[in-house]
Amino acid sequence: MDQFRLHHGMDLLQAKPYHSPEFINFKCMISVSDLTLERYFEPVFQPVSFSISTGDLVLLTGDNGCGKTTLIRILAGVLAPSEGRIEWGDDGMIYVGHMLAVKDDLTVTENINFMRQFLGHSETSTAEIVERVGLRRVCEQTARTLSAGQRKRCALARLLLTDAKLWLLDEPYSNLDKHGMIMLDGILERHLRDGGACAMATHGSLRPEGFEYREIGMVSGAAS
Repeated sequence: MDQFRLHHGMDLLQAKPYHSPEFINFKCMISVSDLTLERYFEPVFQPVSFSISTGDLVLLTGDNGCGKTTLIRILAGVLAPSEGRIEWGDDGMIYVGHMLAVKDDLTVTENINFMRQFLGHSETSTAEIVERVGLRRVCEQTARTLSAGQRKRCALARLLLTDAKLWLLDEPYSNLDKHGMIMLDGILERHLRDGGACAMATHGSLRPEGFEYREIGMVSGAAS
């Protein structure tokens, strides 16, 4: 079975297809070749090669422990690969992983303002971002009082603070309810429409609805 599969979503959202001629400044944002990482002298996942360009949505899928999170962390520069080559473009990237980096003693509003100090390229107001991620009702609550889904929304809010074109997301739909998933789909659709790209690790039915995407099936190595 081919490692790469192309999927066409239904019609819930109209994301731009790959390599659309509407993208005037079409760019390759990241390219990897024969990439893998070893632990205890054995590969965590079998080598992968692919590129992500303007308008691309790439899903990393596979069984638990097959290396999806590890690969996303390598793409984000958090981990160094043991073998292979990785080349980044110059349009910036943002990574949201399992560790949400939400500060428990800050309110939702304060967390977003804190993240803005590091990612603050957006002219969108904090109040508008709070509204877009569906946290207006709890915006003055400290993060430690939030549900798991609300904490995930707070972490995903940083996507609206940056003009980075490449999003690297590790299971972004986990802990989100139906409305949260629709919210994330909307943010993602706008990002792709505006010439961005995204790679996300996901599994099962937790995936974007109504998008055309490329799926990379991860294969476990001996170390996993």
